[in-house]
Amino acid sequence: MQGQFWVDGDNPPMNRDEVDRALRHLRDEKERIGTALLDLERHSGHRLLDGAELAGETARVQAEVRSRMGELWTLFDLYGRTLGEAEELRARHARPGSAQLAELTRLLTGPSVELPAEEVPLERRTLLHSPSGERLTLRAVVVRMTALYEEAARTVGAVDAVWSALLARLGSAEAEHRAVAEMVESLGMTADAEYGRIRADLDARADTVRTDPLAFGRDGRADTAGFDALAADLARLKERFAEAVRFRARYDEQVGRLRDAVSRVRAAEEEVRRARAEVLAKIASPALPAPSLPAAALADRLAALHTLRDQRRWGELADRATDLERATRDALEQVRAGLSLVTGLLDRREELRGRLQAYKVKAARLGHAEDPELARLYEEARALLWSSPCDLRKATVLLSGYQQAISSKADASKAKGSGG
Repeated sequence: MQGQFWVDGDNPPMNRDEVDRALRHLRDEKERIGTALLDLERHSGHRLLDGAELAGETARVQAEVRSRMGELWTLFDLYGRTLGEAEELRARHARPGSAQLAELTRLLTGPSVELPAEEVPLERRTLLHSPSGERLTLRAVVVRMTALYEEAARTVGAVDAVWSALLARLGSAEAEHRAVAEMVESLGMTADAEYGRIRADLDARADTVRTDPLAFGRDGRADTAGFDALAADLARLKERFAEAVRFRARYDEQVGRLRDAVSRVRAAEEEVRRARAEVLAKIASPALPAPSLPAAALADRLAALHTLRDQRRWGELADRATDLERATRDALEQVRAGLSLVTGLLDRREELRGRLQAYKVKAARLGHAEDPELARLYEEARALLWSSPCDLRKATVLLSGYQQAISSKADASKAKGSGG
């Protein structure tokens, strides 16, 4: 804001040409200063500060900016009055004499601007401060205005940067919230705890952004971490409600699939019951674990979905259905694993039977089909494996003994043949 043309007030009176040059410069300076002040007032940050009901730190900054702007316009008005007085004096005297030149020099370069006493800030007053106010030269007025302008411009720019960033985030969050609210309305949902918490958080942040944005920022930088978390919450909530909308559209189909899944679990349980009964009849002391029978509980959870549907709790209903789908899948795997454990005992018996027959064929191939000891061992193992209930542990021991006996007979035959 400060100009380049100044005349020291201690110099001798200016001549007519110097006065005219000074007046031209000061008129130009005044126009540029006025434009700068108007531009500052038109700045978006200043408009926000000037027109809002603010609180907290932002209210303090608002008062500070208003004070500086008030002082700026007061100084500018006094500057203009003094310049106007000099212009009027010059206009009245086409050929000013020494008295007029001396007065013009005083007005243009001397302490000709008198500030009202109340306009002199306390920090600039001295112990012997005059109640009539401080007197400044036009140059000193511009220097003071420059400092005030720069302070105000920095503050306004910093507030605008913070406020603009926050308003952008707030606008985005409110748009997302509107989309979520439309889903909630279309679903006819009752109170949702997460939705209520997020809406309360958004309302509180909106109120702070509009009344005290500097609570979320300092030095021209906005702290948007809270808005980032809020945006993530809204996105998650929006997806959950969108799934609820999709689920509502395919509710009957989804429930049908769940009913089929529960039926598969129930059918697997029946297989387990039949297999257990068979094992208990055919295998001695099977030490079976307690069966897993989740179908009844799953059926109860499926029935509970209809209650949620009648209450239009679609968001919770979608979550429950997803959980139930996962639970039926896990339950089916668990029941089938139990079935494999039970049927594995019967499979073990069949395996031992197969091995017994294979060992008998081997004994015959080695020429020991009529061996009485091997025949006895075979019959003992066979009788045990084809009895009910079958002692698998004892059968395994007998089969191992039969195998070893065959191997011993084979080794003996080889040794006899080598000796001959």
